Amino acid sequence: MPEPLFRKIDNLLLKVDDLDAALAFYRDKLGHRLIWRDEEAAGLALPETDAELVLHRRVGPESDLLVHDVEAAFQRFLEAGGEAVEAPFDIAIGRCACVRDPFGNELVMLDQSKGPLTVDAEGYTTGVEARAADHGPTPAAAERT
Repeated sequence: MPEPLFRKIDNLLLKVDDLDAALAFYRDKLGHRLIWRDEEAAGLALPETDAELVLHRRVGPESDLLVHDVEAAFQRFLEAGGEAVEAPFDIAIGRCACVRDPFGNELVMLDQSKGPLTVDAEGYTTGVEARAADHGPTPAAAERT
């Protein structure tokens, strides 16, 4: 049996029209701690996992699945009988691709090859921290660039 392609659920991404109103709801009323944010998106903690709830002004809803290497995972998925929806592209923390399984389910795969987001004292993103070669777990950021 081959090694599993998907490592874990990285995040649940929800599209919101008003990021501040969404933060008022999910953070202030429902109690999810802000991990990071920028002008387009915000990541909130889910207390029993390192997966995040991501609120995004441009994309969603989707669930993002973490892989070691998007290029290799994309190719493996296609060779297994899946199809391409969107070829690998850059995101703030690494690479991302969208695929469809033989049953019509669209999946988003991402890696964190560029490293975790860095944030200031208020949680606003300030950049990306250089990453070691292990591509281990880091905070999710599904922001497409």
